[in-house]
Amino acid sequence: MARTPSNMLPLGTKAPSFNLIDTATNALRSLEDVKGDKGTVVMFICNHCPFVIHVNPEISRLGKEYQAKGVGFIAISSNDVINYPQDAPHLMKLKAEEESYSFPYLYDETQEVARAYDAACTPDFYLFDEDLKLVYRGQLDDSRPGNGIPLTGTDLRNAMDALLEGRSPEANQKPSIGCNIKWADN
Repeated sequence: MARTPSNMLPLGTKAPSFNLIDTATNALRSLEDVKGDKGTVVMFICNHCPFVIHVNPEISRLGKEYQAKGVGFIAISSNDVINYPQDAPHLMKLKAEEESYSFPYLYDETQEVARAYDAACTPDFYLFDEDLKLVYRGQLDDSRPGNGIPLTGTDLRNAMDALLEGRSPEANQKPSIGCNIKWADN
């Protein structure tokens, strides 16, 4: 199991726009369609990564809890489905249903969105404020598959709480660790 860290996009970066297929509806969804009134979480995940499988219960829980507070949630898979067919859009739809995602799970076929966000791993988390400026990027929490640390979502949860309370999230942000994004052979 490879352990790839986040690239840590600079704080203050404006969220790159996108227009991607929602695997649940086959409709195109833009950042503007799915952003929240008070903030927006963009996460790069996939179906097969053990790190994502480990955090799925917490991201599903956080999505439901914080969408009710005005934070938009968007999951994106950018993996190459030729070499990783388990991440194909029709299977993404099934995964979203299985995990009870309350947020769209979008497919980045060209991988341009992952490159625009400088995403490196799955899971990779980004929190943007109401103006779509980056205020947090990095890990969900310290829990990893097999390390015995409980899954709490503490780091992302604290950043969202700070944003909702009008405070800046903690400046010391730890990179996420996960499987590398499976880039297509071009």
